Amino acid sequence: MAKIFCVANQKGGVGKTTTTVNLAAGLAQLNQRVLLVDLDPQGNATMGAGINKSKLTASIYEVLLGMSDVTTAKLRSESGRFDVLPANRELAGAEVEMVSLDNRDKRLREALSKVDADYDFILIDCPPALSLLTLNGLCAAHGVIIPMQCEYYALEGLSDLANTIKKVSANLNPDLKIVGLLRVMFDPRMTLSQQVSDQLEQHFGDKVFKTLIPRNVRLAEAPSYGIPGVVFDPASKGAQAYIAFGAEMVERIKQLDK
Repeated sequence: MAKIFCVANQKGGVGKTTTTVNLAAGLAQLNQRVLLVDLDPQGNATMGAGINKSKLTASIYEVLLGMSDVTTAKLRSESGRFDVLPANRELAGAEVEMVSLDNRDKRLREALSKVDADYDFILIDCPPALSLLTLNGLCAAHGVIIPMQCEYYALEGLSDLANTIKKVSANLNPDLKIVGLLRVMFDPRMTLSQQVSDQLEQHFGDKVFKTLIPRNVRLAEAPSYGIPGVVFDPASKGAQAYIAFGAEMVERIKQLDK
C-alpha cells in the first residue's frame, strides 16, 4: 500500500512543483514505485516530468469528475521513470463542477484507493491556495511535506497552513499529519536565511528535514527541457540534495512504520 504525501504551501513560488518532481525522480532512482499527481491547473509538474499538457486525452480533471480512472489517465515520465496523473487548464473548472457532487472533498482519495497497491509512494503537487483541490489532496494524503524558503513571510504562512492541516485532520482525515518542513532555495551566505533556519529547528525540532535544498541554476533550467533536475544534471548541488532528500524520506517512513 502506497504512502501518500501532499507537497503543499499556500504561498506561491516556494518550490512545491520543483520539490514534487525531483522527489519523485529521486525516489525512482532508489527503486521506489512512484505516482506523481498534478493537482495544479497550471500543469507545471506535468510539463516538468516531460509530458505535453496540451495533448492530453485524459487527465486528473476527468478522474475527479468520475469520467475516467487513474489507470486510464496516467502517463509515464520516461526521463524520470515514474508515473504521472497529469493536469492542464481544464482542472480549473473542476472546483465549480465538484461543488454539487457527493463526497466532493474525497474524490481524489477514492480514485487513488484503486491504485495504491501499485506504488510505494504517491506524491501530490497541490496548487498555491487552500482550495477544494488542495482539500482533496489533504483528504487523500497520509502526510504533508511543506517546502519553504527561509524568510520572514514564510513563517507567517506556515502557521496558517498548520492550522488548516489540524482542521482537516480533526474533521476529515485523522491520518493526516505534517511529515516535515523542507528548506528550499537555501542560501547560506544570507544571514536571514540562517536565522530563519535556526528558528525552524528550534520550534519544530525533528519535523525539519535535515536535507537543505540550495539555490541552483540547473534545477531552474531543467523544467524547460521537460526533465527532472536530478536527471538533467545529476552532478549539480541541487540534484544531489534532492537525491539525499529522497533517501531521507525513505528512512523517515521506515521510522514512522515502527
